Formats: sequence, structure tokens, C-alpha cells
Amino acid sequence: MNPTAAEDLSYLFDKDDFFIHPEQWDIALAQRIAKSEGMGALDDQQQGLLLTLRDEFQKFGAVTALSHICHLNGLEADCLHQLFRSPRQAWRIAGLPNPGEEAKAYLA
Repeated sequence: MNPTAAEDLSYLFDKDDFFIHPEQWDIALAQRIAKSEGMGALDDQQQGLLLTLRDEFQKFGAVTALSHICHLNGLEADCLHQLFRSPRQAWRIAGLPNPGEEAKAYLA
């Protein structure tokens, strides 16, 4: 997280910078996290992607193919790279937990 951010939300994340309590997440918190990371307000497409990431994680308990997340939202396969700094940032803003070592490389 950006140490110069006006709002320090670091307490929400573990040592690897993933959300600690996903059940406490909501879209308003996602907006706060995005703003603290210098993204500004999340638009409807970004919010839709975050909700899809969460839904797919809840269904499967793992990282779903990122291109599939985009497809489910009617977007190009690399949409997470286009609308966020990285898929990892989208995962963080979506308030999802540490996905494990192998999956972290996939989110890079």
C-alpha cells in the first residue's frame, strides 16, 4: 500500500498485502482502498469486475482464470490489466484473502 496515502488502511491487510477479513468487505470499502492507492473512484466496470472476482472465489475457493472474469463481464481477456494496475491490485481491492504462493505469481 502507498505509505503516503491520506487514509492508512494497512491494518486491513496481512504481511503479503492481502485482505485479512473478506467477510467485512463491501463496495464502499473497495472505493476507499482504491482511493488510498491513488486510483480515484471505481467506475461501474471496475466494480463489476471486483464483484465477479469475489463471486468466482466464493464458488471455487481459488483464483479463477482471469480472462474468464473478463469474459463474464463482456470485456476483453486482459481487462484486469487495463482497468487496474495488475490483477493482484484488483484482488486486493476486491477484499479477497491471500490466495497462496502459486496463485500469487498468477496474479502478478
